[in-house]
Amino acid sequence: MQPCFKAIVPFVFSLLSGQLVCADDWPRWMGEKMDGIWRETGIIESFPENGPPVVWRCKIGGGYTGPAVAAGRVFVMDRLKDSGKGREVENELRKHGEVPGSERVLCLDAATGKAIWSHTYERSYKIAYPTGPRCTPFVDGERVYTLGAMGDLICFQASDGKVAWEKQIRDEYGARPPLWGYAAHPLIVGDRLFVTVGGKDSAVVCFDKHTGTEIWRAANASDIGYAPLVWYENQGPAQLIFWSGDGVESLDPNTGKSFWQLVFPETKAQAAATSIMTPQIVGQRLFVSEYYAGSLLLEVQSDPPGVRELWRSIKDDPKHEKSLNALMTTPFVENGYVYGVTGEGEMRCFELETNALQWSDTKPLGEKAAEFATCFIIKNGERFFLFNDQGELIIAQLLPEGYHEFARAKILEPSGAARGRAVVWTYPAFANGCMFVRNDKEIVCVNLKKE
Repeated sequence: MQPCFKAIVPFVFSLLSGQLVCADDWPRWMGEKMDGIWRETGIIESFPENGPPVVWRCKIGGGYTGPAVAAGRVFVMDRLKDSGKGREVENELRKHGEVPGSERVLCLDAATGKAIWSHTYERSYKIAYPTGPRCTPFVDGERVYTLGAMGDLICFQASDGKVAWEKQIRDEYGARPPLWGYAAHPLIVGDRLFVTVGGKDSAVVCFDKHTGTEIWRAANASDIGYAPLVWYENQGPAQLIFWSGDGVESLDPNTGKSFWQLVFPETKAQAAATSIMTPQIVGQRLFVSEYYAGSLLLEVQSDPPGVRELWRSIKDDPKHEKSLNALMTTPFVENGYVYGVTGEGEMRCFELETNALQWSDTKPLGEKAAEFATCFIIKNGERFFLFNDQGELIIAQLLPEGYHEFARAKILEPSGAARGRAVVWTYPAFANGCMFVRNDKEIVCVNLKKE
C-alpha cells in the first residue's frame, strides 16, 4: 500500500470523525443524484488566510478518476507501473504505441485516509492521454462498480474488495476503446447496470448488476464517445439517453429498443467524437454541448416517446464566440440559465430557451483563457464551489447578471500535461463536510465545514 499522511489538525479530524455517520455521501459521478449539487449545510462561506485545512493526504498513482465517497469510505482508481510514461504521451498515440502498466482500485477510510483494501490488475494502454483510468466508481449499497480505461468492468464487495464478478467488455463485445479510453461513467437504476460498450449492435449494454449477466445489447455508433448515459422519466415510459459521436438517441431501458434519434453534429469536424459533458435534463428539455459543433436544445416527448429540436448553435459562428462549445466541463443549468465553460477556457452564461449570451468571464479558469481548460461546477446552497484545472478551489456566485467571486485557494499542484500546460483534470467529491480530490501524485481531504 502507498503510505498516507494525516495533517496536523487533530481538532478537525475529531470533528470529522464524529460527523461521518450523519453527513451526506457522494457515491458516484456528480454526486448522489448525478446533478452536481452538494446538499450539506454548515459549509464555510470563505477560506482562512492560508486556505482550508487539509485533513489528510495519501500518495496515489496517475489518473483522471474522481473519487466516490460512501459510508465513511473513499473509492478511487489510479495507474501504476508505467514509469510515468503515460503522463508524457498526451495525444501522440501513434508515436508511442502500447504503454504497459496496471490499474488499481483503492478504498480508503474517509476520516483518516488510511488504506482499507486495494485491487490491482495488469492492463496495457493503447489510448491517447494514457495517464490512468477515467471513470468515477459507482457505490451502490454493499457493492462498488468500476470501469477501467481499456474496458475492465468489475463489481466489488465494498467492505473488503472481494470481486463479485468482472468482465473485459472490449474483448467480449469486439469493441474498440474510444481514442481517449472508456470514460462514460456506468449508470445503475434498480437492478440494472447500463454501460456504453461499442462493437456491432452493442453500443449500449444492460447487465444484471448482481451477476453481470447481459440482459440486452443495442444500438450502433461510429464512436460511442465519452458522455454518461442519463435517465429520463416524465409522465411516460422511462427513456435511456445515449449521446454518441453520431447524435442523441433514446432507448427503452427495458429492451434496448430505439425510441428516437437525432443527428448531432450534422457534419463532423474531426474523426474522434467530443461528446463528453453529461447531458442535462431540465423538465422536458435536454441540453448538450460539444467543442466543434456548439450546443443543442431538445424537447423530449413522453407519451409516446419522441423529440423536437428547439435550437442548435448558429452555423455561421464557427468559433462559437456567441455560443457555448463545452469540452469536458458539464454545464450547470439553473432558473432558465446555463453556466458553462467553452473549449477555449471562458466561463459563459446563456439563456436556455433562446441561446442568448448573457456574459463571459475568464476569471474562474485562471489568469487568462486557455484551450481545453476545465472548471468543475458544484452548487451548494446559494453559492458554487468551482474547481479549476490549476488546482484552485473557488467560492462564487453565478447569476445571469455576472460572475461574483468570494474566495479562492490553491488545493493541488497540476501534475498532468495538456496543450503545453500543467493541469489537474479530476472532478472532486464533496461529502462529510469535506472535498476529496486528487492529481497524479496524491489524493487529499480538505475540511470545508464551519468550525
